[in-house]
Amino acid sequence: MMITRRTLLAGAGGVTALAVMDRLIPQAFAAQIPAVGIQLYTVRDIFQKDPAGTLEAIARIGYREIEFGGGGYDSMDPAMLRRTMDKLGLRCPSLHIGYDALLGQFDKSVTMARTLGAKTVVLPYMTDEHRTEAGWNAALPNFNKFARDLKKAGFDFAYHNHDFEFAIKPGGVSLYDRFLKETDPALVKIELDLYWARHAGQDLGQLVDRLGKRIYSYHVKDMRADGSMAAVGTGTIDFAALFKRPSSAHVRHFYVENDQAPAPYLPDITTSFKTLQTLRF
Repeated sequence: MMITRRTLLAGAGGVTALAVMDRLIPQAFAAQIPAVGIQLYTVRDIFQKDPAGTLEAIARIGYREIEFGGGGYDSMDPAMLRRTMDKLGLRCPSLHIGYDALLGQFDKSVTMARTLGAKTVVLPYMTDEHRTEAGWNAALPNFNKFARDLKKAGFDFAYHNHDFEFAIKPGGVSLYDRFLKETDPALVKIELDLYWARHAGQDLGQLVDRLGKRIYSYHVKDMRADGSMAAVGTGTIDFAALFKRPSSAHVRHFYVENDQAPAPYLPDITTSFKTLQTLRF
């Protein structure tokens, strides 16, 4: 078996292993991302017009994992999408399903997720009415309920952040801290959007260490010096430094996302793919 930074960290005590890492393992054998994924919200405009063609283009770039979100995917025929994925060698480990859909159309959402082959359902966004102390406190019990009900149906559950969870602090306590405290860490996992956390002023290294094993996946998008989004590798975030931390060793998926990717989109996601495909940490 090839020894990598990731396997050493997993089996040798984390920080201690990291301290001897460079002496034991040549850089050529450093860890790398096994399968670079993409959140389809990045290409939502072209996906909505031509879902099959967009998936084909994504597979041609080299992506093998996709996460459905946006682009009207939830109103398309999931069986058609699954056939297209299977033909192209694409898999869908997780997908985004909104709060209202999980609350009011749970069975339909589960059927869709199962057809697409997903194992994890991610809650991607909370609208303005939930971004108050009262609204947030009312919603958090449903996060736990979603997780329990999904577990019974054979799925895991995770929550995806933006910046508001860190920025809004009723009584001096952020919505994100309330989320961490009030949700079951064994059932409610985290899809950590690195850009949005950084945009909210978070120290990413400290945050990753704090969240630890709750992190299910990363949304990987870069940040320019002016704070705007950028393709991975063209901004200021040191992804290798984050991914080599012992607390990142268990992260299962690395999804490229750029909410503001410029048309025609494919060059932007190609840059991100090539950066992550060749990244060693």
